[in-house]
Amino acid sequence: MFSVIQAMATSVGLQVTPVSIRNSDEIASAVEAFAHSPNGGAIVTGIVLTTVHRDLILKLIARYKLPAVYPDRSGAAAGGLICYGPDYADQYRRAASYVDRILKGEKPSDLPVQAPTKYELVINLKTAKALGLTVPQSLLASADEVIE
Repeated sequence: MFSVIQAMATSVGLQVTPVSIRNSDEIASAVEAFAHSPNGGAIVTGIVLTTVHRDLILKLIARYKLPAVYPDRSGAAAGGLICYGPDYADQYRRAASYVDRILKGEKPSDLPVQAPTKYELVINLKTAKALGLTVPQSLLASADEVIE
């Protein structure tokens, strides 16, 4: 995932610093160290560790007033700034057709792997205000949901 983030960041002139974490203590240390960098923000990826420690990450990022992007709407709904990621409800609906095909006799190994086709953008304006950020109208207009 980092290589994709790195490529996109470079294309728009941003610098990305990876942070490797293995437990909650490392999360706290990493966020605290990163918080002292000027003009920083965080991209929280959808790995198991960040999902398990989502509340801790949200708390620390809020404490240090860092803007952050989360991989699913629960991050923005719980106080994060932005979520941009696959629409999981859409993926579940699409998975139902696979179940149907398997029940009708198709072999699971014969079915193609499907990548997400629908992504959602959720913006938390309450968090943006707390961070002193103004969200451009063009971004608000393209959001699937705006939390006020």
